[in-house]
Amino acid sequence: MTKFILAAFLLCLLPLSSARADVDLSKPLDLKFTAVDGRAVDLSKLRGKVVLIDFWATWCPPCVAISPDISRLYNKYHSKGLEVLSISADSDKSALLDFIKKEGAKWPQYFSDSGDTSIFENFGINEFPTIWLVDKKGVIANANFRDLWVADGGIEISGDTQAKVDAAVEKQLKAL
Repeated sequence: MTKFILAAFLLCLLPLSSARADVDLSKPLDLKFTAVDGRAVDLSKLRGKVVLIDFWATWCPPCVAISPDISRLYNKYHSKGLEVLSISADSDKSALLDFIKKEGAKWPQYFSDSGDTSIFENFGINEFPTIWLVDKKGVIANANFRDLWVADGGIEISGDTQAKVDAAVEKQLKAL
């Protein structure tokens, strides 16, 4: 079991410095889904807000490590115009729902009951976590937002990383 957990951790960490969006970074994203709680989500209706999109899974140790800081960002900046959308690669709905409840994640979470992976394929997502920061026009402002949490080849949540993440969010919130 320890070897499995270590292997999962290493698979998530190996590509940390090379996450790239497989989308046209000059055009607004087209993202629509029904969240696990039934909410209809349409990124085009969030224009005028900054949106953090987190492609993640509960079985991914770096994803779980970053999760509390995403909650911190949501709580700190939601009233100022930040939205968070999470796209889960989980196949176990109860694990996802338990995690959402435990972490107090209030934002929409995508989950496919049928195991449909097209949302990941359409955006070229094959590494977790992949985190994008989307500007007020719906265009990806930072396709490697996760890298702000990377230090010494791994995920780090510290005052330094939080300051970098906050500065990037604040910059987008202040932009026209």
